[in-house]
Amino acid sequence: MIIRQAEFAGSCANWNQLPEDELPEIALAGRSNVGKSSLINRMLNRKQLARTSSVPGKTQTLNFYRINEELYFVDFPGYGYAKTSKGERRKWGKLIERYLLERKQLKLLLLLIDIRHPPTRDDQAMYEWAVHHGIPVCLVATKADKISRSRQRQHAAQIRNVLQISGEVPVIPFSSETGAGREELWERIAAAAI
Repeated sequence: MIIRQAEFAGSCANWNQLPEDELPEIALAGRSNVGKSSLINRMLNRKQLARTSSVPGKTQTLNFYRINEELYFVDFPGYGYAKTSKGERRKWGKLIERYLLERKQLKLLLLLIDIRHPPTRDDQAMYEWAVHHGIPVCLVATKADKISRSRQRQHAAQIRNVLQISGEVPVIPFSSETGAGREELWERIAAAAI
């Protein structure tokens, strides 16, 4: 995809703040520090559009990024980070659950998993919940530049095995550093957003 325009469109802490237009939405979920912001920046060819941090748990709202006036990326708060209060996590959880179940503009959930490690229980729970509710999912195995190509295949197979992923659900090795996987991911996004 040629990126002509990409902008931060706003943060939403509650349902009434969600954008009112009808553009397709691609949501990004994953544990804290898995690379959601870095993926957004690489996909949009921007260095600092989505703020990255070495401190996990910085994203505390649903963050919307409008692309070419054609679609949104929706960055969820990372899960599995204990320093956030239980009350905050519960509040995010309710908003994210409602968004995933009710948002008609949602076309695809990108579930990001660090390729270097087996999926966590939280990753498993998120994947199983999405599949149970019929939400289209694409697995993105981030930080692929950190391991060799042969190990990428092994680790992608491990992700498939642990999550018991059916054949039609893709697992795309992705590197925010090198851009590997970017074109394949855009193809999946474009196909889902039509």
